[in-house]
Amino acid sequence: MSEKLFFPINHPDYRYPVSKNVYWGKLQGLGRTVFCDQQTEAFRGRARELFPSNPSGALTVEIGCNAGHVTVESAVQSPQQNFIGIDWKFKAIFRGVEKGTKKDLKNLVFFRAHAERIPFIFGLGEIDRLNLYFPDPWPKKAQMKNRFLTAERLRVIAPLMKSGGLFHIKTDHRGYFEWMIQAIQASLDCWEVMSVNEDLHRHHAAPHLLTFPEVTLFEKLFIKDRIPIHEIWLKARV
Repeated sequence: MSEKLFFPINHPDYRYPVSKNVYWGKLQGLGRTVFCDQQTEAFRGRARELFPSNPSGALTVEIGCNAGHVTVESAVQSPQQNFIGIDWKFKAIFRGVEKGTKKDLKNLVFFRAHAERIPFIFGLGEIDRLNLYFPDPWPKKAQMKNRFLTAERLRVIAPLMKSGGLFHIKTDHRGYFEWMIQAIQASLDCWEVMSVNEDLHRHHAAPHLLTFPEVTLFEKLFIKDRIPIHEIWLKARV
């Protein structure tokens, strides 16, 4: 009997394991509003086929979309554009699909997938805008190797962007923010820094009144606790 091979998550031959999560079952049979695991890599280079009613619309992708609070409202406010929300949590994606279905959004699709698989999900130049809001900071020294944003990953993501495509990043974690700046500095041949803001809402008269999609669910809590939000805008050079 041949040995079963297991590949790391960023390997081309990686395959998602079978899940017993109850929400995996609930996500099945919901049509083309949501795709799970290996299914999310079936449209690489053909992402706009997921939006037959708006095939020429600009594509915005949110990594770590949680239950779709920002992605859903963005799709509502910009019906001429297309949106894909990605998260690895089955229940969160299910809740996002519920929200989008209630609003009958044809310009919104959810992917249950690992963000590390993004180069196998999208083809060259497919993404017009990428959003990364409040990723896990993995604050302990031994955990930092798990942080999503690195110079290496910025180089992997850049070719997936349309030339001049925008990458919007927000974090509440000062240490991760400084880490991000270092990663960006090491990949300036791929990205142009458009702006950096160390306290996004400092001059806003009533930031607690901001709502989706301008702020995320977590961001609302950070604003309430007066935690500064760090923001970065990048533009793809490729």
